[in-house]
Amino acid sequence: MKRRDDRRTFLKQSALLSAGLWAAGGVAPRAARGANEEIRFASIGVGGKGSSDTDDAGRHGAIVALCDVDDNALGKKAEKFPQAAKYNDFRKMLEEMTGSIDAVTVSTADHTHAAASVMAMRLGKHCFCQKPLTWSVHEARTMRQVATEKNLATQMGNQGTAHDGFREGIEVLRSGGIGPVRQVHVWTNRPIWPQGIAFPTETPGIPNHVHWYEFLGPAPDRAYHPAYAPFKWRGWLDYGTGALGDMACHTLNIAFHALELVDPKSVEPVATSGIVDNASFPAWSVIRWEFGPRGELPPLTMTWYDGGDNLPSDKRVAEDLLQGQERPGSGLLLVGDGGSFFSQNDYGSEYVLLPKEKFAEYKKPEPSLPRVGGRHFTEFCDAIRGGPKSMSNFDAAGRMTETVLLGVVALRAGKKLEWDAANMKATNCPEADAFIRREYRKGWTL
Repeated sequence: MKRRDDRRTFLKQSALLSAGLWAAGGVAPRAARGANEEIRFASIGVGGKGSSDTDDAGRHGAIVALCDVDDNALGKKAEKFPQAAKYNDFRKMLEEMTGSIDAVTVSTADHTHAAASVMAMRLGKHCFCQKPLTWSVHEARTMRQVATEKNLATQMGNQGTAHDGFREGIEVLRSGGIGPVRQVHVWTNRPIWPQGIAFPTETPGIPNHVHWYEFLGPAPDRAYHPAYAPFKWRGWLDYGTGALGDMACHTLNIAFHALELVDPKSVEPVATSGIVDNASFPAWSVIRWEFGPRGELPPLTMTWYDGGDNLPSDKRVAEDLLQGQERPGSGLLLVGDGGSFFSQNDYGSEYVLLPKEKFAEYKKPEPSLPRVGGRHFTEFCDAIRGGPKSMSNFDAAGRMTETVLLGVVALRAGKKLEWDAANMKATNCPEADAFIRREYRKGWTL
């Protein structure tokens, strides 16, 4: 333990030295990362989005270990980082290499985010984890608690948080630019993967390059089928979190930060094509959250629409709310007493205030949030070295993930939930407990 503590202290001291040189007018050298003490990363999940996350880590430090359940993805990434040890099971990797790792990236399917991240954090590793932070509400609560207890640098992979336009938009909303906000509308063109379908009935053999039981992780035992992975896992209840999990942590992110959208009073599936075979998410759905007062902020409702062109036209965002603006496939609209904030950018980094003529001479507030120029992963690494927390740290990201995943719980319960955040209970729906948390498969722990 002392060796790990000494190394974390060294990284922080290197950052302080760098900051001192900069303040004195000198140019902070790249060696201020720690000369021979680079941040040592292990990447868990290196295909798909995990490929670019691993590359980001490699640009900011040294890749010492790679882990993936698909030997093809693992082998391809190992060609770029031949010095890295290769694993198919992150549990074994963390046990064997804990003394050689400073931080991890976790870019697996949603259902293994928490198992990998929590194990790493309990070993004292800084953690970058893709969105949504977790598969369940209980896991999200656990993630932020462990990160706080261990005093670690953390970041969820919703890169829009680092955009300057995103932070400017938060300042506009917090300053009362459109007045008190009463309604939030968020919509997406997802799913763009198979969803609203039954379990496959065939049982083909497991391909030699796929480590199926490591993919299943904490999820229930089930026979392999290519309908589940790769990528298609998002639409299946056991592995993904549907369109909500895929996009809400991006698209409603600016509203979450500006309006403190935590601990809703209730969540309700307003309309949906229905969960199929207790297997996959609906082809489309409309879900509504109700928030009470949050400090000086007034109560509001937030409505989510997924399904894109599959969503019936009478269930879509009303065109009159957009005040003549074309409704894109994905977007965000905040309706306030003094106007509206409309973003057709999934990350909230581009926006327009409506009606346009009213805001033609609008003067933006003075910046109050730090600007990092879109350097998402750099912000995480700066936090590792003792700098400020990243804006998408697990305390904030965990709370947003809880809010998002309550929509999944409501969908699965099939009714309006009255939410007791402190006790993590739907007070009117005890059957929702099974969707708030789940028992892990034998051999897997949180």
